[in-house]
Amino acid sequence: MATHTTYIASEFRNASGFTLVELATVMTIVAILMGIGVPSYRYVTTSNRMSAEVNGLLGDAQFARSEAIKEGQTVTVCTSTDGATCANSTAWNGGWIVFSDTGTVGTVDGNDAILRVQNPFSPPSASGGDSFQSSNNLAAVTFNREGFAQGLPNAGVILTLHDSTSNGGYTRCLSITLVGMMATQTHSTFPATCT
Repeated sequence: MATHTTYIASEFRNASGFTLVELATVMTIVAILMGIGVPSYRYVTTSNRMSAEVNGLLGDAQFARSEAIKEGQTVTVCTSTDGATCANSTAWNGGWIVFSDTGTVGTVDGNDAILRVQNPFSPPSASGGDSFQSSNNLAAVTFNREGFAQGLPNAGVILTLHDSTSNGGYTRCLSITLVGMMATQTHSTFPATCT
């Protein structure tokens, strides 16, 4: 009978599985890795989204300038909430349009053709989304047939994109000069102008 009891005890010792200490160790390691990885993941996703949004306006403004030079007529980029008319708002996160501006400058009228439409950022800034504001209350940029930007102040203009937390690490800016030069900036590389 003693032999049988020894055999059963050795069966329990050889059984596979996790002990409570092993399980607690693995869970601790996973928690540490999640604590390191989640903030990095948030930074990457937010940073990529912000770069895509500012580059969207940069690409459309460059397109407008090249079309103005190519067609020999003014082309305007303006804020728009409906994709058909200018909104006269300094909030570029509500969307914008690019159109050939053959009539009244800065207004979609007559034979003006809409060339591109950018939909509002999602979610809108009123519900905690990104905000894209211009300095000097700029609601439109018009490029003439030489590629110069009309109606800008002498120092040019800065459009600043903030995420919902207004974290400087995510802030992106688009600068536009009178001669039509455009560049994106980050708060870390240009803290004096991109705030």
